[in-house]
Amino acid sequence: MTEQSERRAVDPKAELTEFLRTRRARLKPGDVGLPDIGRHRRVPGLRREELAQLAGVSVAYYTRLEQGNAQNVSAGVLEAIARALRLSPAETQHLMHVAKPKRHGRKKVQVPPQHPRPALGALLESMELVPAYVLGNRTDILAWNRLAAAVFHDFTAVPDKHRNYARLVFLDPAMRTLFADWEAKAAETASSLRMYAGYCPDDPELSALVGELSVKSEDFRRLWAAHEVPENSYGTKRLDHPLVGELELSYESVKLPDDPGQTLLLYHAEPGSPSAESLRLLASWGADASRPGVVAG
Repeated sequence: MTEQSERRAVDPKAELTEFLRTRRARLKPGDVGLPDIGRHRRVPGLRREELAQLAGVSVAYYTRLEQGNAQNVSAGVLEAIARALRLSPAETQHLMHVAKPKRHGRKKVQVPPQHPRPALGALLESMELVPAYVLGNRTDILAWNRLAAAVFHDFTAVPDKHRNYARLVFLDPAMRTLFADWEAKAAETASSLRMYAGYCPDDPELSALVGELSVKSEDFRRLWAAHEVPENSYGTKRLDHPLVGELELSYESVKLPDDPGQTLLLYHAEPGSPSAESLRLLASWGADASRPGVVAG
């Protein structure tokens, strides 16, 4: 990709425009207490004038906002629009960020590299039966323990510049077969990148990553265009592991207090379950199954 196309991969105005359009398109008049008079509707979902009425703003004002002109918009107006659109707390937070992005002019933003604390690496490796890893802002894989490498991917074998979870999910065929519900995992991964784009749309490395995935993966283009943002920080994943077969693992994601841009992912199996026994088996293979790692600082 050219430098210019990388810069435009995440455009702040387009982020706001497409997010509002996709949220408006998913609502029907009956969903928000408006009469549906049955006339042919040229657009899916609510019309702009209907949304403006619900939010208590003029149609012209809302139209300018949806066109990406968010200068001087107040938090109160954004909250009213969020209520009218029936946004979730995560979606409301995303709207606040994309409507008031940090502006840096034409100068490229240099986002400092993220490095986990050395003590965190030691903590990960102490969790012998808990697959765990740390992701950065752009889903860069910053640290992992031996069992995470055995369960998900031999991260050490991936070149440093490609050691990124979104890149693996969308471009590595092995990840498609690993996750029983790959579509859900892919949507979750794309939404994490979308949320970060709201915080820092001018990050050149994010633009490069989004540009690369958009060129190489039709699935990423489709999911990126949906403008979804992550809702859950916990849940259950089912895996089809090439060595031990089916695994059912619960997970928790935790933002690290000293750097909220880093997320610790912890997976565990129900005690006494077949999945727990499979984790013990993978752990017992030690270095033959995986290699732990921490990105050097």
